[in-house]
Amino acid sequence: MAVDSSVSHAKALRFIEETTTNADSVQKRVLAEILNRNADTEYLNRFRLNGATDQDAFKSKVPVVTYEELEADIRRIANGDRSPIFSSHPISEFLTSSGTSGGERKLMPTIKEEMERRQLLYSLLMPIMNLYVPGLDKGKGLYFLFVKAETKTPGGLVARPVLTSYYKSDIFKTRPYDPFNDYTSPNEAILCANSFQSMYTQMLCGLLMRHQVLRVGAVFASGLLRAIHFLQLNWKQLAYDISTGTLSPKITDPCLRECITSKYLTNPNPELAEFISKECSTEEWEGIVTRIWPNTKYLDVIVTGAMAQYIPTLELYSGGLPMACTMYASSECYFGLNLNPMCKPSEVTYTIMPNMGYFEFLPHHTSSPPAHSRDSPPRLVNLADVEVGKVYELVITTYSGLNRYRVGDILQVTGFHNAAPQFRFVRRKNVLLSIDSDKTDEAELQTAINNAALLLREFNTSVLEYTTHADTKTIPGHYVIYLELLVKDTANPPPVETLNQCCLAMEESLNSVYRQCRVADNSIGPLEIRVVKYRTFEEVMDYAISRGASINQYKAPRCVNFTPILELLDSRVISAHFSPSKPHWTPERTL
Repeated sequence: MAVDSSVSHAKALRFIEETTTNADSVQKRVLAEILNRNADTEYLNRFRLNGATDQDAFKSKVPVVTYEELEADIRRIANGDRSPIFSSHPISEFLTSSGTSGGERKLMPTIKEEMERRQLLYSLLMPIMNLYVPGLDKGKGLYFLFVKAETKTPGGLVARPVLTSYYKSDIFKTRPYDPFNDYTSPNEAILCANSFQSMYTQMLCGLLMRHQVLRVGAVFASGLLRAIHFLQLNWKQLAYDISTGTLSPKITDPCLRECITSKYLTNPNPELAEFISKECSTEEWEGIVTRIWPNTKYLDVIVTGAMAQYIPTLELYSGGLPMACTMYASSECYFGLNLNPMCKPSEVTYTIMPNMGYFEFLPHHTSSPPAHSRDSPPRLVNLADVEVGKVYELVITTYSGLNRYRVGDILQVTGFHNAAPQFRFVRRKNVLLSIDSDKTDEAELQTAINNAALLLREFNTSVLEYTTHADTKTIPGHYVIYLELLVKDTANPPPVETLNQCCLAMEESLNSVYRQCRVADNSIGPLEIRVVKYRTFEEVMDYAISRGASINQYKAPRCVNFTPILELLDSRVISAHFSPSKPHWTPERTL
């Protein structure tokens, strides 16, 4: 059944205005609802709320926590404990966060009704976009959407990424036709677990309907670049399929194959195949998006945070199309919307929707939260009371039973829409390197360096200094590790094979999210070690001091993005080495 878009859009826009105008009262209502429904849970009963549902009692008694403080209870649920530990409603599944704990994905318990809450936020996106880009109901969206590996915990609950959960839900699979959300990709292609077959058929459908495409997107900027790179590698086979009206034998999924051959690839189209061959056979790929899909009005991708590093490459391939960052969400909770989606990427701000959960903000003028006990939690600021220009760490309380949970996102207040604050995403706390959905912190990196150094001991060689860089000039991007080595026996330096193995040893040391991106998703390339000349890092220090750094407080940066320092490092490279194989990864690992 089709939806009346004009009526639903008007209703959605009124909802945004009403909810943001009454942000404080909505927040108090949300907290009262959460505390009332979860009053009998084991977790809240530990803090003797005694049925209180007001902000003051909640803030004075319930502590601010990290994942590690909840992990024992999460482990109980994962192992089969069905008692109401966090939520009075049954835990329906775990959503796997891209953040890690002890090298493994964090498991976020969720309840069935959260799917409807997430769908509510999705339903607000196109009404907003339609205010800025008219006519989006006259064509289709080419979106590269994928499911990822899922597993089950020992207690039988599914554990999977939040978007995989959404795409596999009935809400998505049986959604009514909406001209504003008409995709070129069939559900069968999106839901195919084989990443090659899924990408191939989504690209094929996008090419077949190239004149109908009005917007091109993926979840992250890295995903859209991966799709363009896929076209570079596979355009000959795609053109052949289109020319002959046959489907590549590499597409072996029977459901997907039947869908594509019966509904999309029904007749030969040699003219389209010739056009694709002409455009893709040249080495000039600047503006390829608008050359292939000439009616594209914007790119729909996340380019904030770590994804900002991909903006120049996307601008090159798209011919400078606008990039819309439409929403702000995580595994733990969906947060808010970009009410000005056609703004420049550097100006993206998200308006927190106060109905999605209860939000508090830890001032970020300290690097760590103030010392506190469970009887005296730190002072957190309410959603309506944050101040423009100040930086905060986001703390959430959800219907699923997370209470005063530190998400790890650092946000800066840029203004207000009605009474709801707007935030600029600054960064993930403690994240040093990120290419796709991976997040590597300094502690993980140091462990990886230590494990690589063990292989060098045999050759009487040690690591003097190191730094890193997320190299996104390659597709997919990859980690680059700059190593300055002390070779004590110059007659017996580490051989090339050993340095290659050092790359693999580092990858084996990194968390499961990184390894999944390398092995299953192919969204990160092989780790690279660049060995630099002796005393290179002294030159880096001299350069930093020449620009005003204190010689007393200087320490080598563990991640470098500043072009002059990267150029200095690269000019001192003696040799480069890559992982000879992929690291170990298996989806069966659970708590």
